Amino acid sequence: MKQILVLGAGKSSSALIGYLLLKAASFQWHITVIDASLENAKEKLKNSAFGSAMSLNIEDKQERINAISNADIVISLLPPHLHSLVARDCVSLSKNLLTASYVDDNISLLSGEIKQKQLLFLCEMGLDPGIDHMSAMQLVNNIKKEGGKIISFKSHCGGLVTPESDDNPWHYKISWNPRNVVMAGKQGAIYKYDNNSIQLSYSELFGNSQLLHINGHAPLSFYPNRNSLSYLPIYDLEGVKTFVRTTLRYPAFMKGWNYIISLKLTDEAPVYETKDKSLAAFFLEHLEKNKSARWLSEDNLETEDEKSFFSQLSYLGLFDNDTIIDKGICSAADVLQFALEKKLALQPDDKDMIVMMHEIEYDLKGKKYKVESNLTVKGEDSQHTAMAKTVGLPLGIAAMLILEEKITLTGLHIPILPEIYEPVLAELSEMGIRFHEITKEIS
Repeated sequence: MKQILVLGAGKSSSALIGYLLLKAASFQWHITVIDASLENAKEKLKNSAFGSAMSLNIEDKQERINAISNADIVISLLPPHLHSLVARDCVSLSKNLLTASYVDDNISLLSGEIKQKQLLFLCEMGLDPGIDHMSAMQLVNNIKKEGGKIISFKSHCGGLVTPESDDNPWHYKISWNPRNVVMAGKQGAIYKYDNNSIQLSYSELFGNSQLLHINGHAPLSFYPNRNSLSYLPIYDLEGVKTFVRTTLRYPAFMKGWNYIISLKLTDEAPVYETKDKSLAAFFLEHLEKNKSARWLSEDNLETEDEKSFFSQLSYLGLFDNDTIIDKGICSAADVLQFALEKKLALQPDDKDMIVMMHEIEYDLKGKKYKVESNLTVKGEDSQHTAMAKTVGLPLGIAAMLILEEKITLTGLHIPILPEIYEPVLAELSEMGIRFHEITKEIS
């Protein structure tokens, strides 16, 4: 019986573990789920005869080795900074590894050993990064096969809330790691536009939003992701005039988050004692400390954007004397995360939504074309989310293909090769996660 080890039973794990359990009887798999919370691990396994739940300290080397040594394949949904610990053990124990996270420097340093041991480490195998890579590369390679020359590439993706569950002034609810929401954009962004390299700082990122119109959706805004330029050679698109990868949000979120940054609410210095402190008391202290007390009354505000943000800040607890933080010494970012978790949580019947769109312009036989490829996935409720589906299912499908020796690559990879993306996208399509393409001639 093949042994699959899943590390982490958080928000994004439910669809992955459910998929593996669904296939377990047919393929004779046993799935071990390890989480800091034993209850989380047990809950995801639903008492399946093909699963076991464990809890351990993932930073304890011997405990980690004991768990990994019994596995045929390891899937890590741990926080990104812990992947390198698991990766080193997987190399030493000769185990294949899958993650949904970006390839970091520590894992890159292992690439020679991974190849030498003929292992497969497949990273960025979730949604974004993941499905975005696979679907984009399929489009790019198909255009090239026809003889097309790509001149512009834009890829957009966002985890949003469905219109029927959109009931707050942020037009947003938390469907993934809330810390990532707070920290998003801190590195700034760099991308290529009309043959120019554009660099935006964190303070500029959310104030530079543009509208994007996708059929079936209200207008959306986007901000560029990290370093888009690093993907130019990976996608083999160094010659394009425009190349950018972005995150989608509703316009109100973009405007509000721009104010959040300007008010230093994402600062990470631990300077606030939160014992017995309410959200209202924190906001009062923080705004006065940063000489921004005018935000304590709507009477002080002039523009419609300012008044809209006042509503958003109020929703997060500006005047909430009842919600007590009580988490010791915290940074403003820590308290903001606490507020988001309390105020923007998905309620039991809420539905989240994934929206992705690729916009690719290309020349073919003297004419210019534009293809738009759209994906929309809606969740079922707060537990069975679109985010969990689109992050977890690619990992589960890849694990199946590797265990069944239908993917036989070795080395450190992300899913940009046809050997990976063709079978994974085909399986996702069978499960209702499929793209809709429109190609039109443009002037």
